[in-house]
Amino acid sequence: MDKLNETIDRLGGVYLLPVAVAAVCFVLIGAPSSWATLTVAGLAMGMMIFLMASGLSLVFGLMDVLNFGHSAFVSLGAFIAASVLASLGGWLGSPSLMLNIAALVAAFGAAMIFGLIAGWFFETVIIKPVYSDHLRQILITMGALIVVEELILAIWGGTPFSVGRPAFLEGAFVIGDVTIEIYRFFAFMLGLIVYAGLYWVLNRTRLGLLIRAGVENREMVEALGFRIDRLFIGVFMAGSALAALGGAMWAGYETLITPHLGADMMIVVFIVVIIGGLGSVQGTLLGAIMVGLMSNYVGFLAPKLSLASNMLLMMVILLWRPNGLKPAVK
Repeated sequence: MDKLNETIDRLGGVYLLPVAVAAVCFVLIGAPSSWATLTVAGLAMGMMIFLMASGLSLVFGLMDVLNFGHSAFVSLGAFIAASVLASLGGWLGSPSLMLNIAALVAAFGAAMIFGLIAGWFFETVIIKPVYSDHLRQILITMGALIVVEELILAIWGGTPFSVGRPAFLEGAFVIGDVTIEIYRFFAFMLGLIVYAGLYWVLNRTRLGLLIRAGVENREMVEALGFRIDRLFIGVFMAGSALAALGGAMWAGYETLITPHLGADMMIVVFIVVIIGGLGSVQGTLLGAIMVGLMSNYVGFLAPKLSLASNMLLMMVILLWRPNGLKPAVK
């Protein structure tokens, strides 16, 4: 196993895994146009999952909090964005690109602002009393998720809620024999921008230095006189806002959402965090891309295995690297 790890590290490390998976599936699928379409769809799905999971990875790694209520922010972000888009229906169908963009920004902005506020409330009222007690964390955050689902059910009802898209994100463009949906391309680019922003903050700013130091050694950061509790609240709020943004993007991707959206995505989000490694944004991105690609490739090649593909991927990764692909902490 050590020799295998050394060989992989010399070739480019774990970052080559998506390339290797794509290459193997290219041979198995056989049709280049189908493979390209599935690859783009997998990358787009991976980026949306990354938006949902990146905050949880930092919270899990930095704060040692098993927040099973994280997906509640996904649901709330999805329904708030969908409601804003529904109220701005005239802007969505307008031929004016500016009105389309304004509607999208309003929906995403409302979802993220609510995520920030809800994250502050969640951390202060629900999480703070149960620090260092994982069993109570699981119970109370699962309970919070159930409460949020019931609130969504009471406010928006139990029938599937239709989500509109701005006119400029409808349709597809063709490159050769490959058809690429505009919305999926937009989701990939947005995820890439968010990753670049997170990478810059964590690696090029004083705030990022403190966050990374807190992940590695919380006691030392506190001994140097920094208020790690305030840093925790800020990270939790940012993670909640990213989850809400991911939920808003996923709502537009699905076009029909239900109150159980968060519960449905919870397992996938935790699988991505575990595969990537705790506290690592790079690992979360890598895990999300792997999950997105595998879901699309396996769904095409062996539809009956598509539901189990994420679990099988996690099992294989953990047997090889028990701490995940790029963990910041063990």
